[in-house]
Amino acid sequence: MWNKIKYFPISAFTVIMGLSGATLILSKFGSNGWLPSWCYSTALWTLSGLAIFIASLYLLKTMRFMDEVRREFLHPIKINFFPSISISLLLLSIAWEPVSSSVSQYLWWPGVVLHTLFMIKAIGYWITHSYEIKHFNPAWFIPAVGNVLVPISGVEHAPELLSYFYFSSGMFFWIILFGLFMNRVIFHGQLPEKFIPTFFIIIAPPAVGFLAYMRLFGSWDGGAMFLLMMALFFFVLLVSMYRSFTRLKFFMSWWAFTFPLTALTVATTLAFEVSGETAFKYMAWFFAGVSAVVIAVVAWHTLRHLFRGEICVMEE
Repeated sequence: MWNKIKYFPISAFTVIMGLSGATLILSKFGSNGWLPSWCYSTALWTLSGLAIFIASLYLLKTMRFMDEVRREFLHPIKINFFPSISISLLLLSIAWEPVSSSVSQYLWWPGVVLHTLFMIKAIGYWITHSYEIKHFNPAWFIPAVGNVLVPISGVEHAPELLSYFYFSSGMFFWIILFGLFMNRVIFHGQLPEKFIPTFFIIIAPPAVGFLAYMRLFGSWDGGAMFLLMMALFFFVLLVSMYRSFTRLKFFMSWWAFTFPLTALTVATTLAFEVSGETAFKYMAWFFAGVSAVVIAVVAWHTLRHLFRGEICVMEE
């Protein structure tokens, strides 16, 4: 058992990210009367229990195998998954907000502090180490996505200026990292197979950015439309590349499929609420269906490989 805990992957927190997105869909659909409210309540408590379980396992790993955690933290790729811990807290904060503002706030503040530390460390690591372009992959977007999540609940829990700070820095790094992403995939060969699913992460910054923009500015304007349409464009682009995602060997990186799709679903639902355009309602239901299928498939493969003992193993 201890050997399994030793190699419990930091990428396991992406499971919480994906299921948090699904919970937010149920919250939005419930508030619009599209689904019964108990669907959201059930998902919220299930998500919270799973988050405690995963966090407990990684805490055990940290307490008993600190050298292994340090090895992950100093890894040029795995370091970018550590902000998924703080992002999970921020997403849980957003998920709890309709039920309890107090619980949401108790989750939000540790999430912001922890994410700030991870973000600064990750960016500092990029600057002070000599990287080759082959080291870049879409997981580098994770710290930027986390910044953009902060204002969604932050407008309720902290001075507005703090939300502007995280929104601005998150969107800035989205632009920078997207340029690096295009350079990497166009001019420097294909990503390793296990990172192909992380292509879907490029949907998340504009989708989450749209949600944050609406919380900060509350305006259905050109800026909001730009972010939403970019998220839709990236979805269409990735669908056109479906052959790249078929017959992939399973890795925990498959969970990278889930959160961006759920974020896009929540974004189109909010777009319907503020604009009244029926097309967005149909999009929201479509993306919700796609998200449900993808989460079910990825969860089934995760459980199958877990029972085979293929998840908590040493990786290069």
